[in-house]
Amino acid sequence: MGVQTKNDLIMFSGIVEEAAQVVALQSDKGNLHLTMKCSFVNELKIDQSVAHNGVCLTVVSMTEDTYTVTAIKETLERSNLGNLKVGDKVNLERSMLMNGRLDGHIVQGHVDQTAVCAEVKEADGSWYYTFEYAFDKEMARQGYMTVEKGSVCVNGVSLTVCNSQQNSFQVAIIPYTHDNTNFCQIEKGTVVNLEFDIVGKYISKMMQFK
Repeated sequence: MGVQTKNDLIMFSGIVEEAAQVVALQSDKGNLHLTMKCSFVNELKIDQSVAHNGVCLTVVSMTEDTYTVTAIKETLERSNLGNLKVGDKVNLERSMLMNGRLDGHIVQGHVDQTAVCAEVKEADGSWYYTFEYAFDKEMARQGYMTVEKGSVCVNGVSLTVCNSQQNSFQVAIIPYTHDNTNFCQIEKGTVVNLEFDIVGKYISKMMQFK
């Protein structure tokens, strides 16, 4: 399941560094080249991994103020990157440093599937987002599901699940997260990327051998 990454040891925390703007999109056979403009371009290098809406992609070229990554066909089929338009905001996170605190949860940058925003409800300064996704019983047995108060990664943002249902869940978004990620652009009908908790996947797998 998921999208391309050159090294399975790469990890993320789900703490978004910046909601950056798409400045160019170029189709190339089944692939899509995404050119981004962000504040830390001068800190990047070719072959570096950056999560885009939770999708781990590799920097393939750079200019003074932009960089480009390539999403392959499988990535586009399993994520919302193929829906992007020039001007859209994308949540960015560079790979996790192993000498610091893990402020979110362990995120691999392997998107499992997409979900659709079913409702956005403001709640006295915060927001509740409800997301619905295609439920598959066999995949749920392998840990591709949410649990109450568990972790889930939505568009690369580490969040705590509330109101977990068979094919839906809610997350509560504080003003800082709303204003500094692309959650400010998510509305009813918006497609988002999901990565379910890797710990839950391992536990589910181990339970099958009992």
